Amino acid sequence: MASMTSRRQFLFGTLAVAAAPAALGTAVPGTAHAAQPLQAGVRVMPLGDSITDGFNVPGGYRVDLWQKFLNGGYTVDFVGSMRNGPGSLGDRDHEGHSGWTIGQIDQNITGWLGAYSPQTILLHIGTNDVYGPDPAGAPARLATLVDRITALAPDAILFVATIIPLGWDDANLRALNAAIPGIVDSAAGAGKKVHLVDMFSALNAGDLADGVHPHAGGYSKMATAWYEALLSVPGSIGHVSSPAGRPAGRRGAGRG
Repeated sequence: MASMTSRRQFLFGTLAVAAAPAALGTAVPGTAHAAQPLQAGVRVMPLGDSITDGFNVPGGYRVDLWQKFLNGGYTVDFVGSMRNGPGSLGDRDHEGHSGWTIGQIDQNITGWLGAYSPQTILLHIGTNDVYGPDPAGAPARLATLVDRITALAPDAILFVATIIPLGWDDANLRALNAAIPGIVDSAAGAGKKVHLVDMFSALNAGDLADGVHPHAGGYSKMATAWYEALLSVPGSIGHVSSPAGRPAGRRGAGRG
């Protein structure tokens, strides 16, 4: 079994390779694009790091989540400045940035919310904070990000996920995940539209391709967890647009 030092080097190395092109303006495997005109459907912003982008599996959880929207008869428009995924992903827009931390998302969220006006936001962020210089400060940074999102977009419905497992037990990850329910409860108690998604329990180490990022089956489990959470909150993905949940007509933007 690898030592903790080698595991940390693996995490940093894997995410640093993905993050370096992003710092130069070309994210891997997603690509940035100019803001597009808003389309029909509930505007859903997948927001986070390489796990939202779909490292190892282009499109990540968004591929199966999109199919669930189609099969359920929901009209959804994924929004964001990034784009990637296979042909089966009808709308490839997202806001997943490989290697990014909570603070980096916080520094950019004002512009993204202004450009895309999401009605629903799926937030999974913090993996890269676990081995950063201040893992103990990650919960406070996440609380600040949640406060900023809800202040800038008070009518948007925000789903905050606990972080998926790593391929080894990690105290910093568990500490962050232990704090997330309280962050969500505090925001919800203040009347904000914030909901918890227990993504940590939805996956296990066997669902990871490299100890950090899910393989296709793991991303599919994430899609199921997101979809069930969305269904539990009325209005978060609109209403079924055809009888008996059968897809009818155009679904989402399909701009990718």
